[in-house]
Amino acid sequence: MTDAENAPDRAAAGPRRRAVLLTGLVGAGAGVATGAGAALARGREAPPADDRLQRARASARAFRGEHQAGILEAPPPHASFVALDLREDADRDAVRRLLTVWTDDVERLMAGRGPLTDLEPELAAVPASLTVTVGVGPRVVALAGAEKPSWLAPLPAFPEIDRLEDAWSGGDLLLQVCADSPTTVSHAQRRLTAAVADLATVRWVQRGFREPFEGPGLPMRNLLGQVDGTVQPDVTGLDAGLLWVGDDGPAWLRGGSSVVVRRIGMRLDAWDRADRLSRENAIGRRLDTGAPVTGGRVDTAADLEAKDELGFHVVDDAAHLRRAHATAPHERFLRRPYSYDDGTGAETRAGLVFVAFQADPVRQLVPVQRRLAELDLLNLWTVPVGSAVFAVLPGARPGEVLGEAMFA
Repeated sequence: MTDAENAPDRAAAGPRRRAVLLTGLVGAGAGVATGAGAALARGREAPPADDRLQRARASARAFRGEHQAGILEAPPPHASFVALDLREDADRDAVRRLLTVWTDDVERLMAGRGPLTDLEPELAAVPASLTVTVGVGPRVVALAGAEKPSWLAPLPAFPEIDRLEDAWSGGDLLLQVCADSPTTVSHAQRRLTAAVADLATVRWVQRGFREPFEGPGLPMRNLLGQVDGTVQPDVTGLDAGLLWVGDDGPAWLRGGSSVVVRRIGMRLDAWDRADRLSRENAIGRRLDTGAPVTGGRVDTAADLEAKDELGFHVVDDAAHLRRAHATAPHERFLRRPYSYDDGTGAETRAGLVFVAFQADPVRQLVPVQRRLAELDLLNLWTVPVGSAVFAVLPGARPGEVLGEAMFA
């Protein structure tokens, strides 16, 4: 994976090309508007545009509450992850001002209203299930004068696999912007970064997508064709302590969490040369259903002790499923991954924005990551090129500013 493979997106084809294509399609389609073509069109008829617009406008998520939005909700198809660095001369007051601005702007945007400085408020009128989640790094915590949690630092090095680049690592602040509409994501990202341009600069942006039309029961399919995000903890019930910081953490962070964002490049050209048996052996799951190779459904627990007629484990000793399997109850975390594809056609630059929420990444995530770094067949086709850790602020209750308890 080279630096070039992680360059920003190239511009899309221009209007002239689109006009030519549309003209050709209209001409070609004129002769097939009846028969099978028409039947197919009727079978996939979309609801009236007005109905879809009304649903999108009515899909506003709640901003105020014990926890921030964008964690427990089902991940929508579009996301952008933005890391920012505070100015060198930033102080406690600058941090407070930034979080005050973001609190007001995020609340407005999630409600379908433009921020006070929004020159295109029409773009905010369709919230499309927009959520914005704010995280902070160790410098922000230090400037605020708050206690830093022991885990708020870069993850330990994994030299066996890591090829980390500054272009995708670190940061003082994180914005996770998710919505059903890419326009909504783009507008919210622009408004929130522009609002604090005199206080912070953008360090990196990672845009992601998920398939919105996947079959029922499948959480997500990544660009390897692998069903991703299986075996999640029940963080709305018995496993809530795995997600939220409790009484054993800093008082200002109770009700908050942590998030790890790792950019995983995929060697898709090499993956194309692997046969299906090799792919499923590397993953430990069937590609079509996501079920373990030992049988069942996507939510069936793998039989890690099952052996074949030759005495070998059915789930390979180096399969991703086996290496990622929790060996203790606390080695679990909530995953909300997104695919990315910044390729140009001539170059393949694609992979996974791995996003994990947990109360303590060192205790919960690092042991699993160590096993994957030491021995995981998927390492033949993947390489981590970015990594960052942030404390996810608790939610803002009525009348509060995000991160207000940091300044107590």
